[in-house]
Amino acid sequence: MSVLYGADAVYLAGTSFGMRSFAGNFTPEELPVAVKYAHDHGVKVHVTVNTMPRNDEVVHLPEYLAQLDDAGVDALILADLGAFTLAGKYAPHCQRHISTQQSIANYECAQAWFDLGAQRVVLARECSLKEIAEIRRKVSPELEIETFGHGAMCVSYSGRCLLSNYMTGRDSNRGACAQPCRYQYALMEEKRPGEYFPVYEDEKGTYILNSRDMCTIDHLQDLMDAGIDCIKIEGRAKSSYYAAIVTGAYRHVIDDIEAGRPMDKVWRDEVDHVSHRIYSTGFYYGEPGQYTENSRYIREWQICAAIESCDENGVALCSLNNKFHEGDQLEIVGPDLRPFPITAGNMTDLEGNPLAEPRTPQMKFRFPLPKQVPAHSIVRRSVDLSAK
Repeated sequence: MSVLYGADAVYLAGTSFGMRSFAGNFTPEELPVAVKYAHDHGVKVHVTVNTMPRNDEVVHLPEYLAQLDDAGVDALILADLGAFTLAGKYAPHCQRHISTQQSIANYECAQAWFDLGAQRVVLARECSLKEIAEIRRKVSPELEIETFGHGAMCVSYSGRCLLSNYMTGRDSNRGACAQPCRYQYALMEEKRPGEYFPVYEDEKGTYILNSRDMCTIDHLQDLMDAGIDCIKIEGRAKSSYYAAIVTGAYRHVIDDIEAGRPMDKVWRDEVDHVSHRIYSTGFYYGEPGQYTENSRYIREWQICAAIESCDENGVALCSLNNKFHEGDQLEIVGPDLRPFPITAGNMTDLEGNPLAEPRTPQMKFRFPLPKQVPAHSIVRRSVDLSAK
């Protein structure tokens, strides 16, 4: 969906050496197909190879890197110096990008990686815009700078957290974080087992490690002025809907800025249509602060159906996600399609029988729209699904 909704490049993982253990990663058979699909749409593919391999793992790295090279991958996102060196040898057609796991926060470090052969560095999330602008001025102009612009943030420095491993055995530095920073903590005294005392930083609450999500869509001009070449949207374990909506919103705002147009506020509104925690601007303008009242996601919109095709008369073939009823107030959004409201009209099943309420998940049905819309558009409705 990111490809269709305006991404210039997508980053993903194979089945090995990537910080995406619980995401739906690409097998050796699937990856070349994914690369071809992206390339057919003019989109590049960057593959994460950003774990720190152990001795028993690194022996398999040359073969894996060669597979990525053969698949036509455009760039590898690397963190380990040994993996970086091997990538230059076994994946010579792939650019080498340095992962945010390397915590690059100064111009000397960024330049050192360029001197070793890196084409791009993904800076530490903790960098301010002032620091990024200085890095841009003091490194080789050929070095590309990428930063995170939207998505979840980690309470630990550049994701280097041992809490998950200690508490659950799931190592965040190997892509398996259980997010214990989101838990509600209490204090228990040794001689009073089972008696819990609340833990407060202040009067606000007990989620003392909880971080906010990052959103920079209102500040993209500042990011561009600082010399950032690429804005990264964090999408690990996110839904295809999330990837589509956020990518589309940032695509349109960036295009508005480059064309000298004022930002269309409808695209700013779109980032509130996805599941998210309280937003902040990360470290770009100073400390982002924490949200300690709860760790819940804000979920105020629900996908009703995916539009598989739509004819010139606006009759859409849809696949159901969540049931809705004739007469419901809905919205349609799609690839390069400005969101617009509709009232659900007379639907039919595939045999042409009237259908007041599609109910069976993934059932196919026909849905009349006021105009033709692109395939892979989305039918959604406003409904508060936030945890209470």
